[in-house]
Amino acid sequence: MPEAAGEKSRDNAEVQSAYEYVDVVRPPRLRAGDHVRVVAPTGTPDRAEVERTAQWLKNQGLEVSVGTHALDAVDDGERVQDIDRALRDLTIKAIVAVGTGAEAHRIADDLDFATAAHLPTLLVGFRECTILHLAFWERAGLAGIYGVPDQSFVAAAFGTEPVVVRSVPDSHTAELTTSGRATGVLLGGDQEQIATAAGWVLPSLHGAILLLEAYGLRPDQIDRQLTMLHRTGRLKGVRAVAVGRYLECGPGNVLDVLRDRLAPLGVPILGGLPIGQGAIPVGTPAMLDADAGTLTIEPAVS
Repeated sequence: MPEAAGEKSRDNAEVQSAYEYVDVVRPPRLRAGDHVRVVAPTGTPDRAEVERTAQWLKNQGLEVSVGTHALDAVDDGERVQDIDRALRDLTIKAIVAVGTGAEAHRIADDLDFATAAHLPTLLVGFRECTILHLAFWERAGLAGIYGVPDQSFVAAAFGTEPVVVRSVPDSHTAELTTSGRATGVLLGGDQEQIATAAGWVLPSLHGAILLLEAYGLRPDQIDRQLTMLHRTGRLKGVRAVAVGRYLECGPGNVLDVLRDRLAPLGVPILGGLPIGQGAIPVGTPAMLDADAGTLTIEPAVS
């Protein structure tokens, strides 16, 4: 028995926290006149979405260009090419992802992470881009912005103040909130993308605050994915869980599944977070205060 306990202690000592094995790289904050590139890593978007996003960014005083293959990529290589060209172009300060396809995982391991680490460019992307945020953080330590361009994006990308996200009491996942406080680097996003990343580009979550939200999952899918992450040890050492909205998920009681899968972690849980209704930093240190109902996140830019 003592030998087994000793083995367990050695195993725990070998686990590195997110802070210990990655130095967070913060790209420079955006300024009026900066050049940003719109790309479509998840699949071909609607032209109207690209034009609408580009115009909104221009209205913020930014110079905007669109990736060569954003509207007509015929394969994964062209999507990779668009992102890598943006990473290597010293005039481009941010890469803004558009589209709601499901193909980002196909390119998540093929990007120029060396350039991203040494010439950091701000990545802005939501839900389907979760796996890209995870890959850039795991391979390059690159912090990013999780969300779409809106007024909160301006604060997150142009400013260097912490971002405070407050739980919405009448949000359906607010029922999951427990008590307690924890600090750790904020990692995660879309649950399905997190599960997809497990085993190849999912960073260690030891010492991290796990961010979870989802769209269009059945309760059995939510259960299966979280069970897989737990059984494979991917949730070991998580310090807290920040839960956003689980939209269009059902039929069935999604909250029961989430409570059943997350409660055994024995860490503070803060639900009811309006993730998706505002852009937030990811890949930076954060503090979750379940009692106060707040998630305070350090900026993704410097």
